[in-house]
Amino acid sequence: MKAMIERRALERYLGRVLGAPVELLALRPLKGALGEEEDLKGFGYGMPFEVECLVDGEPRSFVLARSRPEHGFGHDYAADRAWNHLSAHEAYNVFPRHVRSLDVGFRRGSGELVSAGDAVEFFQLVEKAEGQPYWLDLDRLRTDPLAPRDQARAGVLARFLAEVHAKRLDAPWLYHRRVRELVGHGECLMGILDSYPHPYPLLLPAACRALEQKAVAWRWRLREFVHRLASVHGDFHPWNLLFREGTDFSVLDRSRGEWGEPADDVAALTINYLFFGLLRGPGLAVPFRRLFENFFETYLDASHDRELLQVLPPFFMWRALVLAHPLWYPANPEPVRFALIRFARAMEEVAPFEPSGAHALLEACRSNRGYEPDSASSAGSAGATCSGEGLGGGRRGPLRRLEDGR
Repeated sequence: MKAMIERRALERYLGRVLGAPVELLALRPLKGALGEEEDLKGFGYGMPFEVECLVDGEPRSFVLARSRPEHGFGHDYAADRAWNHLSAHEAYNVFPRHVRSLDVGFRRGSGELVSAGDAVEFFQLVEKAEGQPYWLDLDRLRTDPLAPRDQARAGVLARFLAEVHAKRLDAPWLYHRRVRELVGHGECLMGILDSYPHPYPLLLPAACRALEQKAVAWRWRLREFVHRLASVHGDFHPWNLLFREGTDFSVLDRSRGEWGEPADDVAALTINYLFFGLLRGPGLAVPFRRLFENFFETYLDASHDRELLQVLPPFFMWRALVLAHPLWYPANPEPVRFALIRFARAMEEVAPFEPSGAHALLEACRSNRGYEPDSASSAGSAGATCSGEGLGGGRRGPLRRLEDGR
């Protein structure tokens, strides 16, 4: 810490925050000052330092708190540690008898200390890329035949992901974190289930509980696959891909850190071939079946990673629940939602996942005549019973997706 924060930089920072001249007298670890040898607690997240100084000539003492950049515990990235301090700065000052937080700040690469204590919301400035979202290609295929360009674009995406995923890292704690987030993160499986409008006739509480229980079982199954930790995008779906002419494309909105499980990216993209296939219907319509199978053939060829098929199911489970969500995709026909939820439930036990069997699996997940929600008297049931006409057939309508503001 002493090597990271230069004396004059700390004095200038304190002077700006306190609005008076500051002379630094001492900077030392707080725990040592309190008698480390008597402390029964052997480890903590914080790295507090005691600051002794003169403020406009008057002696003052402060604590400079910093989160430990420790492997694991959700403190792996600088953004994790920033969240800890930003949330603490707000929470300290509204809790009775709590010591006051005077500011929260950050250190630049130059060594300058900068206040962020008056920040209300954060934003990101990124360059603009030209192109058309890839989902428009898939939407076109709901009525049009498959073209050579469609196959070429699926192939270039498969080879691109194989190349990205070839970069590996030996950091088991990051793999464990990514799998833990798959189950419990607010944007992942449990967060998505919480955001359904309960009670929801297609996904009753018993079904949600069963999905979560199976997801936890998958978490412990995947813990042994730490050797798979790779560079990932984290949200590689058609709304985050912009194509220009031919196969030239750009990628948007990388999410949830640099490292994770390659199956996350593969599932995020390929579940959309299944989804748009259901929208065209009935079952997995031929253009999308070909894109789905050809993508996997190309990816597995380029990556030599057939182990991927062992770990795909829980990622498909999560992504199917997103696509079935009435808030995120409000225009979906109810039979399509039902098929996606059935597909998510099928992923509870499937291993390995066989791409060539996706068509038969979706046929098993779809209804022949629509759906009938469970009655209130069948609350112990895990889902819905089905009857009605085929999925997603008929004239094409506008596809709506709730955007997240980006």
